[in-house]
Amino acid sequence: MPVWAQAGLWGLLAGGALVLGALVAWFVRVPRHLVAGIMAFGAGVLISALSFDLVDEAERIGGLWPTVGGFLGGAAVYVVANVALARRGARHRKRSGEQQPSEQEQGGSGTAIAVGALLDGVPESVVLGLSLLGGGGIGVPVLAAIFISNVPEGLSSSAGMKANGRSARYVFGVWTAIAVASGLAGMLGVLLLDGAPGSLIAVITAVAAGAILAMVADTMIPEAFERTHLYAGLIATLGFVTAFAISRA
Repeated sequence: MPVWAQAGLWGLLAGGALVLGALVAWFVRVPRHLVAGIMAFGAGVLISALSFDLVDEAERIGGLWPTVGGFLGGAAVYVVANVALARRGARHRKRSGEQQPSEQEQGGSGTAIAVGALLDGVPESVVLGLSLLGGGGIGVPVLAAIFISNVPEGLSSSAGMKANGRSARYVFGVWTAIAVASGLAGMLGVLLLDGAPGSLIAVITAVAAGAILAMVADTMIPEAFERTHLYAGLIATLGFVTAFAISRA
C-alpha cells in the first residue's frame, strides 16, 4: 500500500476516536468529574508524546533553532486562530457542561465549534503522516497518544453539545467530518512532503507540536481542572507516564 494511503488510513483511525467518544457521550450519561479525569489523562498523554517523540525527533533531524522557531510559530498560529474562533462561540468547545452557547444564544457558534474541532485535529494528523516518511512505519507512541486523547476530547465536547441542544445529526456530522479531514490531512502531509529535506520535515513537525501543546493548554486542561481540581495534576501525570512507557516498550 502506498505510504500516502497508509497515512490517510491512520489519520482516519485516529480521528475515528473522536466519533467513539461522541457515541459514548450521546448514549451513556458519563459523570462530569469522570469526563474531566479522562481529559486530564489525555492531556498528559499528549504532553508526553510531544516531549519524547515529536520535539525530540524534530531537534535531532533539523537542529535546535529550527525546532524552537517552528514550535513557537505553531503555538502562535494556533492561539491566533483559537482567539478568533472563541469570539464566535467556540471558546468552550471541549467543555462537557452548559458553557457552550446554543445557536439561539450566539448565531454561528455551531460553525465556529466545528471549525475549532478541525483546528484541534489537523496538526495531530499531519504529525501521524510525517512519522511514516522515515520508512520505519507508523509512529506507534504518537498514534496511541492521539487516539487515547481523542476519545475524551470527543466525549467531553459532545456532552457539551448535547447539553446545549445540538442535534445528533450535528454532533455526529461534525465528528465524522473531522475524522475524514484527519485522514485527508495525514495523506496530504505525505504527498506534499515526500522527498522533502529532513530540515523542512523537522520544522513542520515542530510547528504541529507547538499547535498541539497550545491546544492542550487552552482547551483540554481547563475542562480537566474544572471538575478534578487538585487531582488533575496527578491524573495528567499518569497519562504522561503511560505514554512514556508505550514509547519505550
